Amino acid sequence: MDFDIAVQLILNSIIAGGIYALVALGYTMVYGILKFINFAHGEVFMIGAYTAYVAASKLPSETAWYFAWFLSILIVVFLYFTVPLPRTFQLLKKYKIVYPLFIVGIAFLVAKALTYPFYYLGILQFPIWLAVLPAMLVCCLLGFCLEKIGYRPLRSKERLSLFITAIGFSIVLQALMLLIFGSEIRSFERAAEQGLSFLGASITPTQVLIIFISILVMVLLQLFLKFTKTGKAMRAVTDNMLVANVVGINTDKMISTVFIIGSLLAAIAGTLVGVEQNLNPSMGISVGIKAFTAAVVGGIGNIYGALWGGYAIGFAENIGIWFIPSGYKDAIAFVILIVMLLFKPTGFFGEKGEEAVRA
Repeated sequence: MDFDIAVQLILNSIIAGGIYALVALGYTMVYGILKFINFAHGEVFMIGAYTAYVAASKLPSETAWYFAWFLSILIVVFLYFTVPLPRTFQLLKKYKIVYPLFIVGIAFLVAKALTYPFYYLGILQFPIWLAVLPAMLVCCLLGFCLEKIGYRPLRSKERLSLFITAIGFSIVLQALMLLIFGSEIRSFERAAEQGLSFLGASITPTQVLIIFISILVMVLLQLFLKFTKTGKAMRAVTDNMLVANVVGINTDKMISTVFIIGSLLAAIAGTLVGVEQNLNPSMGISVGIKAFTAAVVGGIGNIYGALWGGYAIGFAENIGIWFIPSGYKDAIAFVILIVMLLFKPTGFFGEKGEEAVRA
């Protein structure tokens, strides 16, 4: 292997590994607390990419209307669970027909109000790297709503119920983006970049930024978990939910926080990938599976394992294409996943005797 090719493969591996690690953190944090795999997490990544695209592009009025409807549902669900309703509205709950119509009406008004900003955002033209902010906000709302309406009611049920629900959410979210944006490939409007030379390899400024941002976010997450009160509470709930509840930690709040943080990381990863590559409604499937594999390799439920596993998968698939045809690149993660589940389901950083990954 020539030296410049080796450097290029290493750079590509670091770029891909950072993305996989960010998404894998969402899988491993949820599994660490609830012991189930949130297979809708790949679609949260995909919606983060599309939301950033919405913020940085001018949408046709019909697309703006559909996306505003989607966002209005998230906002209404969030407000329903977080803001106390006035007494007059609470009385409507007694009427099984009137109250749902009331909620739909509120969602309609919110969607109508949001349509105009979304349509005219094209005039404002969010800078691409600021578009990550609305992507983070929308994905945090989405993660909160998924946990509240989908997973929390089933928490005491068999884990198979949670698994099926997660698959269902994955299909629904993918179908929604297909309805809103269509099946055509979309991309951010940006000027062509000239590659920078590094030890004979080529890397674009965007790729440099991807490496920097992914590492920075992972460092900030570690500091958050280690030094903040909320981070310590999350770690306590992960270690032993029952004891954490006994000592006064609000476990429900911590679980919601885990979903929100995981979704935020997925939004950042989705924006980075969307800017560098293209967007399509199925983009979350491939990245989601590779990130899940990364979490399994590192030891699902282990934060450091997810980071290590993300870069391990990035290096495995990029170095692997030197020895096999590039068309088999995506299959490398599948092979690694199968081997790990067969021979070391607890992963390399999973503690001895720790529960193996299961749905």
